[in-house]
Amino acid sequence: MAEGRKGFFARLKEGLTKTRNNIVRGIDSVFSGFSAIDDDFYEELEEILIMGDIGVNATAQIISRLKSQIKEEHIKEPQACKQLLIDSIKEQMRVDENAYDFQKRQSIVMVIGVNGVGKTTSVGKLAGKLKDSGKKVLIAAADTFRAAAGDQLAEWARRADVPMVGGNEGADPASVVFDAVNAAKARGVDVLLIDTAGRLHNKKNLMEELRKMNRIIDREFPDAYRENLIVLDGTTGQNAMVQAREFGEVADLTGIILTKMDGTAKGGIAVAIQSELQVPVKYIGVGETIDDLQEFDSDQFVNALFDVEGGDGEKAGEDEA
Repeated sequence: MAEGRKGFFARLKEGLTKTRNNIVRGIDSVFSGFSAIDDDFYEELEEILIMGDIGVNATAQIISRLKSQIKEEHIKEPQACKQLLIDSIKEQMRVDENAYDFQKRQSIVMVIGVNGVGKTTSVGKLAGKLKDSGKKVLIAAADTFRAAAGDQLAEWARRADVPMVGGNEGADPASVVFDAVNAAKARGVDVLLIDTAGRLHNKKNLMEELRKMNRIIDREFPDAYRENLIVLDGTTGQNAMVQAREFGEVADLTGIILTKMDGTAKGGIAVAIQSELQVPVKYIGVGETIDDLQEFDSDQFVNALFDVEGGDGEKAGEDEA
């Protein structure tokens, strides 16, 4: 299969190679190195998961679920519980069936995150995906702080073939949102995607800016379904968690877009973030093209991480190629 036509599952599996080497090899060595399931076995497993960026919280929950299942099923051999571990991680990352309700309603999606994580790119890719699924989409370029952010977003809007409001450097972001919300109403837009400024160093300004935007949306379009997606760079590991926490203080986060998952050894952070913040990973990105951003599927992700062939994950991935 040509590189460009690879199924998403195949690309995800390839992208998670470093993470797999970081976590799965260690897990396999525990399963093969222990002859009994005892405290040492659990401790070793716990250490490997934590070291693999899966996080203390998520690891504790995964191990707790694993212990219960092992007890219930009277499993004695370490090798026999590998599938239970895989299933436990899948369960830990399961996305609620209502996670994508915004796609079915007239909605306003605010996309937030620091600069450099792929935020503007994610807005463009998401616009393309929604347009391809038959939605009428409008993009608001409310990141007026960063030079060339408007130009970059305009290029993505062209690629996705969706209209854009704003984009002038130095303009008031709240006025861009005001214009965009009213344009969305007037044009009968299904989804309005708002790209916001990505600065955290002055949290007070950012907080005030986001509050102002929210007040405008509440006043101008109170019936719109609201979604706040934070874009996080998978290569930054625990740093992504810090960013999510800080933005969580200024916005009600409803979902995560995890980017740059191709080639990172820190892919375990996807499990940690969901567990620590109780915010689901809704989209995952493994490359530069519009098709490289997909809805998150825990079966697909964990199958790719553990290099499990076939199954629902692969079918889902190949269908989306």
